[in-house]
Amino acid sequence: MSMARRERSVLREGVIAGVIGATTVALWFLIYDAWRGKPLFTPALLGATIFHGVSSPTSVEIAGGPVIGYTIVHLLAFIGFGIVAACMLAASEREPAIFIAFVTLFAAFEVFFFVVLGTLSHSVLGVLGWWAIFVGNLLASIGMLWFLVRGHPELPATLVGSSGHVLREGVVAGVIGAAAVAFWFLILDTIRGDALRTPRLLGNAMLGQTDPVGAMISYTIVHGIVFILFGIAGAFLLSGAEERLVILFVFVVLYVAFEFFFFAAVLILARWVLDELAGWAVMVGNLLAAPAMLAYYFTKHRPLVSRVAQALAKEA
Repeated sequence: MSMARRERSVLREGVIAGVIGATTVALWFLIYDAWRGKPLFTPALLGATIFHGVSSPTSVEIAGGPVIGYTIVHLLAFIGFGIVAACMLAASEREPAIFIAFVTLFAAFEVFFFVVLGTLSHSVLGVLGWWAIFVGNLLASIGMLWFLVRGHPELPATLVGSSGHVLREGVVAGVIGAAAVAFWFLILDTIRGDALRTPRLLGNAMLGQTDPVGAMISYTIVHGIVFILFGIAGAFLLSGAEERLVILFVFVVLYVAFEFFFFAAVLILARWVLDELAGWAVMVGNLLAAPAMLAYYFTKHRPLVSRVAQALAKEA
């Protein structure tokens, strides 16, 4: 492919990725606003803030001018970001180290909108809800990454190498653990007559969210991320244990420490939560997650299980 054609391809890729990201955020806030009974309120509020310097959300009326103006700015910003991301991803094929900058770019993108809103108006950020903005940007990032990486199918293998299956194993294990805990508290809360009480309570206590829906979604997101990171750490330790069995001891220590992690976090951030949530319920939730994750891990590491069983049999 000639240089000119390659540049046009990257430019086209970036524009499409930007349109995907902008459309994803717009659809998310359209649904979010409709659910709150105020369709198009978010673009109207942001348009009024940017173009008219409105600082009080209560004085904003939904009008065509601010909505269209903000939509145009929103689309152009995403297209610019998409082009930069596409260029960096293309460069990563020649120099994999650039991919670190690519990931950093997306992380910075998540923070950028919060900083802009915080600079323009703290009240606007409060009305929209940080969790809603985070979810919108996260969905946009996933959509853009999917499109960009889809056009470079050989890149993940180049970057991750032989660790790809370990990462995948860790993510799946983390999702299993998070789902086990969430399902346990869903059953428990439903029996008590308030199906989403626990995530709402923890989101309010540990993340400072006063909006019930925001508290629930915020805590669910953090809960999932923590379990996925823990799952990845466990997967890498088990992978190492196949080479050096002694690493399995570190894996066991990690699991024991994780059982105490949640209690410590609650005690530090909001001790009163333990008065609302029974300690036995928290312990049972973690005890359900641990066997579920271990069962999945060991289906992927049957030779390791056999070696451990043989070693224990010799000791006996």
